[in-house]
Amino acid sequence: MMPFRALPGLAAVVVLLLTGCKDEEGARLYRSEIGAVSASEQRPGDPAAGERALLNEPYVSCGIPYDAYRRVAPETPTADRMPDREGRNAELPYALTSHVNADGVEIVSSNCLTCHAGRIDGELIVGLGDAFGDFTADPRRLALQSGTYVRGEAETKAWAHWADRLEGIAPYIQTRTVGVNPATNLTWALMAHRDPETLAWSEAPLIDPPPQEPLPLSVPPWWNMRKKSAMFYTTIGRGDHAHFMLLASMLCVEGVEELARIDAYAPDIRAYISSLEAPPWPWPIDAGRAAEGEAIYADECSACHGTYGAEETYPNRIYDLDEIGTDPAYATAATDGSRDRFYDWVARSPYGDVHTAAPAPGYIAPPLDGVWATAPYLHNGSVPSMAALLAPATRPRFWRHLTAPRSYDRDAMGWRFETLDAGQASEDDPEVRRTTYDTTLRGYGNGGHEYGSDLSPAHRAALIEYLKTL
Repeated sequence: MMPFRALPGLAAVVVLLLTGCKDEEGARLYRSEIGAVSASEQRPGDPAAGERALLNEPYVSCGIPYDAYRRVAPETPTADRMPDREGRNAELPYALTSHVNADGVEIVSSNCLTCHAGRIDGELIVGLGDAFGDFTADPRRLALQSGTYVRGEAETKAWAHWADRLEGIAPYIQTRTVGVNPATNLTWALMAHRDPETLAWSEAPLIDPPPQEPLPLSVPPWWNMRKKSAMFYTTIGRGDHAHFMLLASMLCVEGVEELARIDAYAPDIRAYISSLEAPPWPWPIDAGRAAEGEAIYADECSACHGTYGAEETYPNRIYDLDEIGTDPAYATAATDGSRDRFYDWVARSPYGDVHTAAPAPGYIAPPLDGVWATAPYLHNGSVPSMAALLAPATRPRFWRHLTAPRSYDRDAMGWRFETLDAGQASEDDPEVRRTTYDTTLRGYGNGGHEYGSDLSPAHRAALIEYLKTL
């Protein structure tokens, strides 16, 4: 079992000696090669205990005092509850968790399901990235709104702890459009305000924060962790996945002792995540057409995305930007040296070492388990349906989800959308602007991944029918 690192290990000491080094050898310290990603041994855990911890433990320990929260949100819609949660949590939305802090104040805080749960046809699917998550607004508005209802010294102290953290990260986590996620920029912003060894919070940044506009990301499904050797698109998140997952607690954690308490159940949470199965396609499938599509998949897709059936395989392979052709901004930013200060931070911290945050200059080809549920597609969520992904000439330059009502397109395998005539710069209505996916923006491009472009419409439809079975 790998122990929790309250102090830097030998690898981190090496990093300390190299901090500030700008030569090629120093840069390679935080780089991985294109190709297969080697697996790392993971600490064992109890999936059942991990599910309980994920849904009930306060791994994000700061938030809004409960009484103030209920003044802002007096009721919880039944559809937003998970009744099998414990105590007060059964009454709260699934993405919020309650606990009582050391001063006796009941706190309501966010949990991992804020980003890692989504709905299809009204059914909540734990582990599915939320395709409609909205990070376009300034989170400080909620802090100000709830702050007017805080009463007493203890509540004020708890609220201020949370509000101060939001003040530090808010400029770096507002996306240009609904549906994409700023998680990476959020993490870098938190690192900028924390001492990597003590985790003490500094109101002023200790290192340069990330750029204020986050590059867009689509949240990958948790069930892919059963197969993946690294957690993220550029293969950051190697080594002990449970350690790196603890970054989710960094908004609020008050030092290495609190982190160690969370780390005690982190392997259980990872075991639960790794136990998740992809949701099956809930509608009828044309078996004959799917059989035809299986042969097409074997020829066109399996070398990168793996095989299915009695003996499944998955290559765990990352592909060069020139080969895959998709929007390069995210992978380039990860490997051009502009983020090395954050990799230094990880290596010096309890969260990892020099190998944990070592991106490769490309993107991993993910497993396709439950791919039907994970639209929109590509790492930045720029392609609204599988039909559009497999026919690049049809991909919309400007588009937005149809949400009145929100519905799934079974034939195209994706959310129904409308194609727009212009991008965000031409739109005066702020509501339309923030719901418009504009592929001309930096990081939002929908090019590349042209595999399948030579297929006939009939073969493309057959391949989609097979993908529904995965």
